[in-house]
Amino acid sequence: MINGHTGLIAHIGYPTHSFKAPMIYNPYFEQAAVNAVVVPMGCKAEDYPVFLRSVTRLENFRGALITMPHKVTTVDLLDEATPTVRIAGACNAVKRDANGKLVGDMFDGEGFVRGVQRKGFDPRGKRALVIGSGGVGSAIAASLAKAGVRTLGLCDVNAASAQALAGRLHQHYAALELFTGLNDPAGYDLVVNATPMGMNEGDPLPMDVSRIAASSFVGEVVMKSETTAFLAAAMARGCTVQIGSDMLFEQIPAYLEFFGLPTTTPDVLRSVAQLSY
Repeated sequence: MINGHTGLIAHIGYPTHSFKAPMIYNPYFEQAAVNAVVVPMGCKAEDYPVFLRSVTRLENFRGALITMPHKVTTVDLLDEATPTVRIAGACNAVKRDANGKLVGDMFDGEGFVRGVQRKGFDPRGKRALVIGSGGVGSAIAASLAKAGVRTLGLCDVNAASAQALAGRLHQHYAALELFTGLNDPAGYDLVVNATPMGMNEGDPLPMDVSRIAASSFVGEVVMKSETTAFLAAAMARGCTVQIGSDMLFEQIPAYLEFFGLPTTTPDVLRSVAQLSY
């Protein structure tokens, strides 16, 4: 029940009709007796900087989930940002610290990495290939670097985007071995598709799947369907895979920790979620 002590988590983006977070967080809060609520807030780009500064001044503000089209804009509105935010060039979580400073982090990549770790893949010392250097791909690359991968291959249809990402990674992880431009998955322990390619049957795939070793772990970020054409092809090779929605459920515990709220497991979140599509 919402009352005068309820903590507010603003879910800010535009449009809001596809938002899934309220249907996951709020059932969990109710089940766990956490006095907080996630509220979708539709805010257009031109109003966002003023709105963010205003909503974060509320005394019962616990944090904000930031989604499109505001993830990039948010970076320049922060007082403090994690290396992951700086590398990704985007932010999807905001809170105020004890000194009133606006602090931001990025959890898309954290969700992906937590997922593969929970499935038994340890990124430390491994070779990883990330196809797609946009917001999600950059966040995953940053989180993989933080998790200790030895080598990162980066590829994007816009070669300059992959090169720029490599430059930002090098600033924070100087010892990381970086390669750009090639989408050949041969020799990589982890292969990530952070593009829409291979979403549907008949789509062109983001790489030559026959070059992926059966021992490789393969991950996807697309959430439209559980088993995309790309993942189906990887599974046919014998690969262990991670579906796109795992990234969503795995990052929510990290958000809760960031906001200082009681955390939980992805399994609990899936059990209470009231998703509609």
